[in-house]
Amino acid sequence: MAKSTNNSSQDITYERILDAPYILDDFYLNLLDWSSRNVVGIAIENSVYLWNASDTSSSELVTVDDQHGPVTSINWAQDGCHLAVGLNNSLVQIWDTTAKKQLRTLKAGHSHRARVGSLAWNNHILTTGGMDGKIVNNDVRVRSHIVESFRAHKGEVCGLKWSPSGKQLASGGSDSVVHIWDSSVVSSNSRTGWLHRFNEHKAAVKALAWCPFQANLLASGGGGGDRCIKLWNTHTGARLDSVDTGSQVSGLLWNQNERELLSSHGFTENQLTLWSYPSMVRMAELRGHTSRVLCMAQSPDGCTVASASADETLRFWNVFRSPTSACKAAAAETDK
Repeated sequence: MAKSTNNSSQDITYERILDAPYILDDFYLNLLDWSSRNVVGIAIENSVYLWNASDTSSSELVTVDDQHGPVTSINWAQDGCHLAVGLNNSLVQIWDTTAKKQLRTLKAGHSHRARVGSLAWNNHILTTGGMDGKIVNNDVRVRSHIVESFRAHKGEVCGLKWSPSGKQLASGGSDSVVHIWDSSVVSSNSRTGWLHRFNEHKAAVKALAWCPFQANLLASGGGGGDRCIKLWNTHTGARLDSVDTGSQVSGLLWNQNERELLSSHGFTENQLTLWSYPSMVRMAELRGHTSRVLCMAQSPDGCTVASASADETLRFWNVFRSPTSACKAAAAETDK
């Protein structure tokens, strides 16, 4: 049974706000990502815009026509230069954002037959998740790009995340199921299926986050009919914890420097919540959005989080401390 935590917590306010007019209010889509080169990408209707967090400059990368759009997902490759753009008509574009040049299109018909709402890079492998329930692994280096495809979900694949090691893939669907895939299964072209199947959520699972400091630890969050954050050991397949947050969970991010987890939410508070791990005690509430939070992304240094909301704003929060500030705080406590 899920436990509920109603501990007192402090409020944190946003540091910066940008307009995101006409952003699609669709829970299943992944419209925001932050690159390793400190550039925020956001998809708004048929366009993808880039905002450079280093110098605050902005630019338009691409606008597709209505036949292809709207843009339904974006995801940066690890190099921070290449951006994958998923479209409503099942195509996926690969862009060199430095040169502002489209490098290729991953064609429909051979992969998805519906919109591509989730994307995840693992080096040269781009994994795509579609409304058709399929997961496709694409090797973007070669002409015949499809390495393997799976149809394990009975609904839209709305969450995809590769583990830091690149050895496991987590997928979440509108069917309320989380699957864990082993990369060795993919690379061997085997159709033996998933490593683990987690079916304890009661609503769509879009929010997925691999722990950076504990191998094989995955956090997942359920939609409005579930409202729970669940923690899993993907080595054994065991559920470690379940917390009823009280509202729709749209995103999850781990603190890269301390044992904390951040969640984003919809109705009724439309807030971000900071949790202590492993106690899962509420540490802080981040308030300011006036409608549900749709997506979150984390800066390269791990300190700042961007949140995109149906209130048509993009807000930036200095929620996580840097390793330097964490050490200083620890030293200060020691000196007392």
